[in-house]
Amino acid sequence: MEEVEQLKRENQQLKQHIEFLEKEIEKLKLINKTRKNAMSNKASKGNLMSRAAFGYKIEDGKLIPNEHSKEVEEIFQEFLDYDISLRELAKKHNLSVNGLKKILKNFTYLGKIKFNNQIHDGTHQPLVSSTLFNHVQDKLEKLGIK
Repeated sequence: MEEVEQLKRENQQLKQHIEFLEKEIEKLKLINKTRKNAMSNKASKGNLMSRAAFGYKIEDGKLIPNEHSKEVEEIFQEFLDYDISLRELAKKHNLSVNGLKKILKNFTYLGKIKFNNQIHDGTHQPLVSSTLFNHVQDKLEKLGIK
């Protein structure tokens, strides 16, 4: 009989602990939702959401073109104009193939901010024209590069 009573007490304690954990999970979900909303709001105003992309630096919280900014446009133009493999182009610019692909697909170079699968106008200077960027996207798609 005493064992049954002990098991009932332990069961009650476990139920209380589960209720406590469920409440904590709800609190964390609310915190995460609030954070995500704040970040979405920041992105919608064109503000930086991550570290600076290649070709930019951060000054006073803003993206500013750096010493590699001209190289970004060269990369886009070379990819578009020449029949060169990603590996060759990456090697020429001392990048990994994945790093090169990230550059070629990065909306930051258009003066945009991408966050949560939404694209917003940024407050920074674009490094490539929308025409060049779109032609590169078309070529990437035709080549089946993801």
